[in-house]
Amino acid sequence: MGHRALVAYERPDSTYNLHYSHWGAQDLRLKPAITEGTPFGGDDPEETLRTVHRRLRVATTDRGVDRVLDAHDIPPRQVDIDPWAVGITIDELIDDHLDFLHHEACYVVDTDYQVTAYRTHWFGLQYDCETVEDAPTVGNGALRTVRWYEGEPVGDGFAQGEFRGLKDTVGDMLDRGVFTWAEAIEYMAQKLDAWIDDTEELIVRKPRLVQ
Repeated sequence: MGHRALVAYERPDSTYNLHYSHWGAQDLRLKPAITEGTPFGGDDPEETLRTVHRRLRVATTDRGVDRVLDAHDIPPRQVDIDPWAVGITIDELIDDHLDFLHHEACYVVDTDYQVTAYRTHWFGLQYDCETVEDAPTVGNGALRTVRWYEGEPVGDGFAQGEFRGLKDTVGDMLDRGVFTWAEAIEYMAQKLDAWIDDTEELIVRKPRLVQ
């Protein structure tokens, strides 16, 4: 199944290249793994990969990307080298590419290789109640940072379990008629906001019918 993640690398023009990692969400492992020497993760710096990464950051077309990739014999790394998209904004990443159900994490890497790791929380409730039969997986959830200490995420597992418990409770309230669907999503967003502290960040996306 994997622990899927998306990785956004900042470009010189302040847009981003978007890459995929099949196991990158596990334990938020890519936050310490992505560095200037290892831009796509891995244990050993590889000059070829650094060169490829620099050139991909300025490529503007699919043909330009293909020329960079075809020019090098590229070993596999934790992050797929071939980008999903080039030159997109963070809003486009979240609204058009991020699947809150299937992508368990999202990383944003700035030009100085400072990595921000986000956990994803999907607001879909069809597995938590009988009232809701379907829900969008894109544009329907929250991105949440966690605290780090000595290179490890603090309370990451607890935060994920806390949200699963919240969904169980909200699903039950929906089935009892306490909440409408829109009210359920608003309640989850408010609870997440109340749970984070001043050092953490929360980005919320609600379905259009809820906004």
